[in-house]
Formats: sequence, C-alpha cells, structure tokens
Amino acid sequence: MLTLNINEQLHEVDVPEDMPLLWVLRDHLNLVGTKYGCGVAQCGACTVHVAGKPVRSCQLTVGDVGTRAVITIEGIGKTPNGAKVQQAWMEASVPQCGYCQAGQIMSATALLNINPQPDDSDIDAAMAGNLCRCGTYIRIRRAIKNAAAKPA
Repeated sequence: MLTLNINEQLHEVDVPEDMPLLWVLRDHLNLVGTKYGCGVAQCGACTVHVAGKPVRSCQLTVGDVGTRAVITIEGIGKTPNGAKVQQAWMEASVPQCGYCQAGQIMSATALLNINPQPDDSDIDAAMAGNLCRCGTYIRIRRAIKNAAAKPA
C-alpha cells in the first residue's frame, strides 16, 4: 500500500511501485485530466507537477514519487499562477481539440512559477516538450504572456 499526496490530499493506493504515476492518477484515483499521449515522455500530454517541477507522469513510477507533493490539472487552479494561466487560456480561446491542453497548462504554470515575466524565447524553451497537434502555439504563447501580465 502506498500513500500519495495528490492535490493536497492523501490517497492510499494498492498498486505496484513500478506502475507509472499516470495510470494511478487515471485508473485508480479517477483524475482523468492528465492525458496519455505517447507513453515515452516526448509529447507532454501527461505533465504534472511533482514537488513543484513539471514531470511526465507516463514515465515516473509511483515508487519514485514517494511522499513528494503531486499537483495535477485538477488541482493547479488552486495555485495563484495556475488560476491565472487557466483564466488566460479561456480568454485566448487556446484549445482546439483540447487533448494536449492539460499538459500545456501545467508546463506554462511551471514556467511562470520560476519566471514571472517570460519573453518569447523563455516561453519557447519551457514549452518545447509539449506538442499540440492542432498547432495552437501562437495562442498558447499569447495566453502565457497574458497570464504573466495579470496581477498576483
């Protein structure tokens, strides 16, 4: 039995320690906002925060998470930057199909957590690991800039 700290709540799960965090979130905790994209940590759809850092949950095992705090798309709106990013996403009408957007929002929030006023190159570098098959990159960049401009 493992105890995970997900979105500031403790959850006990009876899963193997080598199970990817993504499948625990989706299949055992019903937190389905985090998406399966590629399964090899290349597309960013499964991005969550672990101890404040963006990570790919498809490759991170629950045993490696340990007691570190995990924030998913379901919990990011409770953080100041997460709320700003989510609001900016809606205002800029970023999603097209929407499949990648949870991972995009998680990476964008992580960027603003370490750099509250990113320029285009900062945004491009931070978001490079998040793929959008619909090509909404210009709206994503605009939303991140708009979120950065919002008061805390």
